[in-house]
Amino acid sequence: MKPRHKRAALIGAGLLLLAGAVTLVLTAFQQNLVFFFTPSQVAANEAPAGKAFRIGGMVESGSLERAGDGLTVHFRVTDTARSVQVKYTGILPDLFKEGKGVVAQGRLGPDGVFQATEVLAKHDENYMPPEAAHALEQGAKAQKTMQGR
Repeated sequence: MKPRHKRAALIGAGLLLLAGAVTLVLTAFQQNLVFFFTPSQVAANEAPAGKAFRIGGMVESGSLERAGDGLTVHFRVTDTARSVQVKYTGILPDLFKEGKGVVAQGRLGPDGVFQATEVLAKHDENYMPPEAAHALEQGAKAQKTMQGR
């Protein structure tokens, strides 16, 4: 083989390896990508069916129910316009309370109940996840629009 052909073969092999590495990275990224939806978007069927996503808003007052096993809880997440029932089995964050901001990750079941695999609560009195704050703003706007009709 001529040196020119050897060089071309090495460049080609390097490009194939690079393409393989990029494909692996993009595949891993796609599998771990989780989108955020508000309760209003979930109620409007905008959330992906059968795929994991995050839902955020406020824990609706009076909606928190604990099962007898001590780990399973049921509560509703609201953006003030719509609410979604959430079921979670596990230990809740210390700051998790009714009327406080929450973001839950999981899947929507066929019965319309969000099966959470992870629940995140706000940090302190002044902090709310940006997604949850935006969801509440959108919910308030939608509620004002509905009242104005």
